[in-house]
Amino acid sequence: MTNRTKIAIGGVVVGLILLAWIPWWLFLLIVVGIPAVAYFSLDSSQRRRLRRVSRRQIGR
Repeated sequence: MTNRTKIAIGGVVVGLILLAWIPWWLFLLIVVGIPAVAYFSLDSSQRRRLRRVSRRQIGR
């Protein structure tokens, strides 16, 4: 099993545990909020590069 797979499985387990302990709206806020804050914390050149890479992978 690769390290990425282990991290993904760990993320799912943590997510299920959080879903059982906190209200669903707070869980949704965490799931949407963390990636949004991470994206907006990048500078404009990093965001541009991220969008370019994402588009390139979509058009494979």
